[in-house]
Parts: sequence; C-alpha cells; structure tokens
Amino acid sequence: MTDPVIRTLDDTTAHLFDDLPDPLRLRERNRHTRYRPDWKRVALRDGRVVARAAWWAGPEDTEPLLVNWFDVAEGEEEAGAELLSSAPWRTAELELDLPTGWRDSAELRTAAEARFTAARKAGYELLVERYNYRWTPECGLPERPGRLRFAAEPDDGVFFDALRRIHSVTLDAHARRAIGQGGVDQAAQEEMDFFRWMPSPREWWQVARTPDGEPVGIHIPGRNPGGPCVGFIGVLPERRGHGYAYDLLVECTRFLAGQGAEFIAAATDQGNFPMAAHFARAGYPVVRERLNFWAAPAAG
Repeated sequence: MTDPVIRTLDDTTAHLFDDLPDPLRLRERNRHTRYRPDWKRVALRDGRVVARAAWWAGPEDTEPLLVNWFDVAEGEEEAGAELLSSAPWRTAELELDLPTGWRDSAELRTAAEARFTAARKAGYELLVERYNYRWTPECGLPERPGRLRFAAEPDDGVFFDALRRIHSVTLDAHARRAIGQGGVDQAAQEEMDFFRWMPSPREWWQVARTPDGEPVGIHIPGRNPGGPCVGFIGVLPERRGHGYAYDLLVECTRFLAGQGAEFIAAATDQGNFPMAAHFARAGYPVVRERLNFWAAPAAG
C-alpha cells in the first residue's frame, strides 16, 4: 500500500473535497457553512481521496478556530490522523457532528468510530458529547413564566462577575476544562471573549432579576456566523433549584424571535440533564449530536 499524499486545497482543487462518501450527512449539515478553500485538506492514496478535513473560523478571523468537518474512508484511520497532525494549524478543538441516534445504526456507528479512532491517533481526546437544537416558528413560542424581570446591562463587570459565580459550580465541560487550566477567571473570560466574538450587538446581553431586584442570572441572545443562537444561559448558584434556567431560555427565544429570527440554534452538554429538559419543554427539537474532541496544549 502506498503512503498517503496530503494536499491543502485551493480554488482549482476544491472539488476533491467532495470525492468521498458522506454517511454522516455532513454535507447537508454544513450546506450553509462557508469554508475557505485553503483551510480544506485531503489525504489521497493512489489518487483516491481517503480522508478530508475542513477548518473553520469566523469571517474576520485570520486563523482557524476548530476542525468541524472530518471524514475518513473505511480502514483509513492512519491517513486521517496524518491529515490532522500534519496540518499547519493545531486548533485546540475538533467537532464531530453526527445524526441523532447514530449509535442505533451499525453503519453510522462504524463510520463514527473510525473518525474517533483517527482523531485520537492525531492527539485529540473526547471532551464532551452535546445535543444540537434548532428552534423554528413552527415549534411555537413558549409562554413567559413571568417570574423574572430582564434588562440590558452596559457594565461588562456585571457579566464577568456573574460568569465567575455561575462557573464556580457548573456541569459545562468546556468551563470545567478552563477552570482546570486557569481557574474560574479563565472560564469567565473565555465566555466573555465568545460573546464579543459574535457579530450580534452588545446591547442584546441581559441580566435577569426577581421583581424586588435581586440578581438571578444572565442570558445572551446571539448571532454567530451561521445565524441566530442561544449564546448563553446561566443561573447564579444560590438561585438554582427553582427552574429559572427555563425562564431565561424562554426570554432568550422570544427576544430573538422578536428580532425576526427564522430559526434559533442552541446546544447543551448531554450530561446537563436539567438544561436538556428545559430545551425540550421550550419546544427545541434535537437535530444533531456533536462530540467535541480537544488537544491539550504542548508542555513547555
């Protein structure tokens, strides 16, 4: 067997990216995603594409943020690993997007596990499994419970302090990773950086309070490069146990719908059972599942 040849694509060779079967239906999932041709790479063996990967970032970013399309042909895990590990960008995160119920199909499970194996061979480890949601007007607008008051807050310090408190006790795997690396300040700052990265207006960020003015949490209606999204829902630890995250999610949904959103994307960790229940109650269907892999920074 000949060694694989790794190619970074350009406008003249971009068609090679389509020369591979698509059992996980990633083409359909990414039909509206814009990729730069030179952030796509393929591995060829004897002239045949046996692995492909696409790196992604926002329109203003100069370097990729993550790998969000990765495929390998049957038996080509080593080629897939070489494709990732030889890339000129070492992004910390790799997303593997899967159809719902993929474990129940032998074909889908085999295809997914081949990609898991290749990712691990390239130095990525599983961080978390997530549910991806997509609300549309056909799902219906959930009614406001009416327990909280919502308002914009111009002071970034209010949000940073809330995030520190929210992440001091959290089920979120990304936040827990950040806390392990640099404490709750790092976790809060990573969230703030993400909020700022989104092209949606800063004025959309809102604080939730009780009728007597006591803070309860925050919600961030957002718009990422793919469209409207639930940017963040967080309840302060001392206010948990009352289902307030549902109130925040309802307000976030109604806010974005009021901005004319024809759909709203959202996600939560599968292990965050309370939040998953709130999404179900608010009428958000699960449309895909996602496994986030990450590569720890090199020591030294």
